[in-house]
Amino acid sequence: MDGGPLCKRNKMEPNMGTADRVIRLLVAALIAALYFGEVIEGTVGIVLLLVAAIFALTGLVSFCPLYAPFRFSTRSGKK
Repeated sequence: MDGGPLCKRNKMEPNMGTADRVIRLLVAALIAALYFGEVIEGTVGIVLLLVAAIFALTGLVSFCPLYAPFRFSTRSGKK
């Protein structure tokens, strides 16, 4: 079953290039290290840790949901 054009439009196609992914993963690792090293703490630390988790997740799956509505992509090459 194909699902028609609606399924094709909502498909999560990668929209992040290698540099974008690496930067997000490095920032996530840095924030996590600062949090668990007790350099950042409290509410700010928790918020930054959540941001780090989002960065890590989007970096691993190569898809940023904030890029999708604007049809923005940092990937180069083929569609």
